[in-house]
Amino acid sequence: MSQYRLNLFVPPEHARRLDELATKKGVSKSSIVAAALASWLSPDAGDQREAAIAKRLDRLTRQFERLERDQSIQIETLALFIRYYLTVSTPVPETHQDAARAQGKVRFAQFIEQLGRHLLRGHSLVRELVEEIQPDTVRHAAADADTLVPEETP
Repeated sequence: MSQYRLNLFVPPEHARRLDELATKKGVSKSSIVAAALASWLSPDAGDQREAAIAKRLDRLTRQFERLERDQSIQIETLALFIRYYLTVSTPVPETHQDAARAQGKVRFAQFIEQLGRHLLRGHSLVRELVEEIQPDTVRHAAADADTLVPEETP
């Protein structure tokens, strides 16, 4: 098989790395460049790269969809809690305001401690709740939610 001589210009960093690789592998620089060029020009190499990129994009899409789902659940949970709190909570009389604030501070501190413990364990309450729901239930609930008339807020 005949070979063609090429004079190539590469950045100094590439030349240094090529020298190191050739020395480390015990092969000629020409054989490394020829193998890299063959890989680059191979029709299968392009397909493999595209397949790898498509696989990575699919995985990123699934991760994004889970994040989007979790965020929607969090937003709905917060909105429902606020609505419940505003409709059920009775106003605190002026004479009990200081005691209510003190109790609120204690409860908030307990909440922060519990949240910290929960986060340290690495668990997600939202994910745990979603995983408890059967997939069929989630599909039916989503279909029902599309057909329901929104509730009026009091």
